[in-house]
Amino acid sequence: MLLTRSPVAVAVVRLLPLSTDLPPASSTVEVGIDEVGRGCWFGPVFAGVVVLSEEAAVSLRAEGLTDSKALTPRRRSRLVPLITQAAHAWALGQASAEEIDRHGIRHATELAMLRSLQRLPQRPDLVLVDGVLPLRLWPHPQQTLVRGDSHSAAIAAASVLAKEARDALIRRLALRFPAYGLERHAGYGTAVHRQAVLQRGPTPLHRRTFLRKVLSPPQGG
Repeated sequence: MLLTRSPVAVAVVRLLPLSTDLPPASSTVEVGIDEVGRGCWFGPVFAGVVVLSEEAAVSLRAEGLTDSKALTPRRRSRLVPLITQAAHAWALGQASAEEIDRHGIRHATELAMLRSLQRLPQRPDLVLVDGVLPLRLWPHPQQTLVRGDSHSAAIAAASVLAKEARDALIRRLALRFPAYGLERHAGYGTAVHRQAVLQRGPTPLHRRTFLRKVLSPPQGG
């Protein structure tokens, strides 16, 4: 089942896998998937999937690969070319703010993950999913891993690629919406972001369902 691409694909360069074939089933590889931007007020949620050999996983860990949230922007940026060169394949997917409002964040996150998996050159035998919730839209073998980025280099690599791609998109969108400080908070619900939304109202790329409490009038005593 192929799904339509997210409506906010504007300003996003599609990142294709670097190889045309996945390794044979007998090879020792891990296929990890992760999302970024789930809790943001603004913009799409992104997902990344990476296919790594055992050797590549060890090499990337030695280079400092870990959960993207624990890395500085400079270290994440340095890891991106190392990951894309070492991976057998990798891809990204996204789901828009409109889809998040329409379907809910969990379903939209699953759409982003499914879109990334559909861009791989072949279907993986097993997908490692970060967290406790299975990918309901993926009817093939999968395994959830709590703190997966600590246990799976492929999940950690997917997190890094997804975060770098999403952050780059938000920086470009910050030029379209300069009054919201997006380049500073990447769309998360900071005090600065809240004040901008209250003063100027939400943009077309804000997640309205995430702003209900912010925009609700205060209740009288």
